[in-house]
Amino acid sequence: MSMHKQLRASACAALLSIPLVLGAVASKADSDGHQIATDPDPYAQFLISQAIRVDNLVFLSGQAAIDAQGNLVGVGDFDAQAKQTFENLKKVLEASGSSMDRIVKVTIYLTDMANFPKIMELRKAYFSKPYPADTIVEISALGLPELQIEIDAVGLVGGKLHEAK
Repeated sequence: MSMHKQLRASACAALLSIPLVLGAVASKADSDGHQIATDPDPYAQFLISQAIRVDNLVFLSGQAAIDAQGNLVGVGDFDAQAKQTFENLKKVLEASGSSMDRIVKVTIYLTDMANFPKIMELRKAYFSKPYPADTIVEISALGLPELQIEIDAVGLVGGKLHEAK
């Protein structure tokens, strides 16, 4: 058999084994997910879950400067929007049984990277050691044209995060 045919045969065998591997992983992690919602749920009107909890992890949808009644907060005011966004993050985490000090990962979306220094101050105010893994991205727009910041997160439910030694 030529080298090319051997490689192709090996690749096909590897591809055919993927469902078996994924099936084994899925059966080990067979658990239910649960929707997390605050009352009132300002995201219901957008057909979005505020968060989904699976086992000891909670996956939060992007939190933005939307108040409990679904109104935009701080039009044109980054500081007001950022504060509301972080407070929403905190509220949804607490509704799931987690907290700000158990955030594993955040992604922060900004429409203007000039606000990056303010994000650093907000991280100091809202997060504690060990700080969550973080990605900060500048994007051209968010779900509503007036929004300047959105944050999604993954948090730990129960347990505790530990600093590196």
